Parts: sequence; C-alpha cells; structure tokens
Amino acid sequence: MGDVIAFILCLLLFLAGLFLLGLAVTLPGWEGLVFFAGILCVALSFGIPVHALGHSERQ
Repeated sequence: MGDVIAFILCLLLFLAGLFLLGLAVTLPGWEGLVFFAGILCVALSFGIPVHALGHSERQ
C-alpha cells in the first residue's frame, strides 16, 4: 500500500513540474525561477522512486 501512495505522490509531483514548466513563459521576471522549479519537480519525481523505493523490493 505504501508503494501505491508513493507512486501517486510522485505522479502528482511530475504533473506539477510539467505545469510549472508551461507556466514559466507567462510570468515575466520569474521565468527562470519557475522553470527551474519545474525541472526540479520533474527530477525529484523520477529520483524518489529510483533511490527510495528501488530498495524496498521483497524477495
């Protein structure tokens, strides 16, 4: 059950990152910061399952 919750949270983080990437072009003066936040969200959404959940496999 914990893996399902982690998947949903990472999916939401990924979608929020994509939203921030698209939103960046509409915010004059904040483009760089919002775009970087989007990249960070997307990277974390891939990094969390690889590093934290990859070691929880049951044998």
